[in-house]
Amino acid sequence: MAGSASVIPYFDIPWALVAAPVLAVLVAALLVVTFRKRRRRLAALGQEGIVARLIPSSATRSPTARVILLSLATIFAGIAFAGPRWGTERAIVRAGGADIVLALDASLSMRATDERPDRLERMKQEARRFLAGSPSDRFGLIAFAGRSYILTPLTVDKGALELYLDNLDPSVVGQAGSSLARAIRQGTDLLLTSRSGSDRALVIMSDGEAFEPESDVVEAAQRAAESGITLVTVGFGTLAGATIPERGAGGQTLKRDENGAIVVSRHSPELLEAAARAANGVYIAASATDKAANIRRSLATLRRQGRMAQAGAERRPQFQLFLLPALLCLLADTLLAERRGARRRAPAAARTAATALLFALALPSSAYAAATEGDELFRARRYAEAAEAYRREIMRGDRSARAQYNYGTALILAGRPDEAIETLERAALSTDLETRYRALFNLGYIFLQRGRSLEGDAATQAFAAAVDAYKRALRARPDELDAKWNYELARRRQQSSGGGGGGGGETPEPEEDPAAPAQEPIPRPSGGLSERQAEAILNSAARDEQEVQGRKQRTNQPDTPPRGKDW
Repeated sequence: MAGSASVIPYFDIPWALVAAPVLAVLVAALLVVTFRKRRRRLAALGQEGIVARLIPSSATRSPTARVILLSLATIFAGIAFAGPRWGTERAIVRAGGADIVLALDASLSMRATDERPDRLERMKQEARRFLAGSPSDRFGLIAFAGRSYILTPLTVDKGALELYLDNLDPSVVGQAGSSLARAIRQGTDLLLTSRSGSDRALVIMSDGEAFEPESDVVEAAQRAAESGITLVTVGFGTLAGATIPERGAGGQTLKRDENGAIVVSRHSPELLEAAARAANGVYIAASATDKAANIRRSLATLRRQGRMAQAGAERRPQFQLFLLPALLCLLADTLLAERRGARRRAPAAARTAATALLFALALPSSAYAAATEGDELFRARRYAEAAEAYRREIMRGDRSARAQYNYGTALILAGRPDEAIETLERAALSTDLETRYRALFNLGYIFLQRGRSLEGDAATQAFAAAVDAYKRALRARPDELDAKWNYELARRRQQSSGGGGGGGGETPEPEEDPAAPAQEPIPRPSGGLSERQAEAILNSAARDEQEVQGRKQRTNQPDTPPRGKDW
């Protein structure tokens, strides 16, 4: 049903559909009446044979052909004026954007019910409102409890962000407790891997109930400030606190501490305020009613870099399909009028219509020439010039996913991969599976090469982004060996550098990984996996990440929270 709904026409000005045939009838009636008046005037001049030798034959010829052509032109023009739309296209606007990481507290204390329905759901509601009010920004998501975990790298894909928000709960991180310092450190590292030139911000959403020295939090916040990152901390919960419900084998119970006493979790603003002060940032109190608006106001002073941002999907205008036949009818009427008599000059309106038609036909040729220029430069391996040609094509109005893909790929081969990330992310939103696959393949290649040039957590994050890109590419085209090869390579490198996207603390030294070349960007057709093999690869990805994360936790456990508190 959704597919058929996309082709149902929609009109910007529906009343024009009724006016078009009425106007066509009026035009036809006017032509017939004018012809009859002319015949009567000619008959009054004298005998028909004598008059026929003095005037062109077209003056007495039946107006049937002209009535048909001009009536059709009127109807087609009326439909074009009504603004027909069908199909869908991605609307892209140019707006200011920043790179923002949301670090969300997924510890057990966020299940406390002093906010309705609980702190976690309330935090997710505010995060969604903040995302909806920031369409041109790139966002990354981090979940943290006893350790922090990257859910998504920086992206403009709000659909993916919403998906991770929907599934956020204490089981995502897999380690109890709450560590603000680790979340700030990993958020800082994630933002530092971005080289887009936009300003950066880290937004921490938490109840503040963390069991770690304040000095650790302050040190992490100061590092963020020294890196040019704006820090905003947002509180949730109440000072009075509430109990924490737990679901066990015997049904729902209340969380108890090691002594068997029922735990009452309270909002603790001290660490959140200390982090904001240390980074010269902003603390938004838990009592604030509109936290999303307060966050936007706090970040309003950020210097925003111009960015093409997704504005949603809308129906594609199709007026040109009706305007062109209208112009052709006018041109045919002009040619017939010229042929009927050399002495009859074409009306000024008809000449204007013919000129407009020639101009309209010239426009696509000009656009095609620009696209051909970029393609020819690309084939000649003049990638920097090709990228500039594709950029001009986009600025002239071609915002299609194919144009974005061409531009991003040329940037990669011109040695400017960091500039290509956002362009390829936009191309990866295409509904065309081929374009989406190629964009994701090249996006993964960028992150894979970036990870090879980095160390520690930064390398892990880059490899994690590469794994994510290749997984999405394989979902679009599960039979591609090149994507499978690069996916396996990125996954092995991710494991050897620390794995799983977790961290925020000390990172173990990466193990040696056998040198293996990545498949180059711009994938070529190749032999494929069977559908069964591809499905097995994709299904094993989640298990692989869980195993890597568990192994890393066993070898790199954080300090036990004081008094054994695990919420």
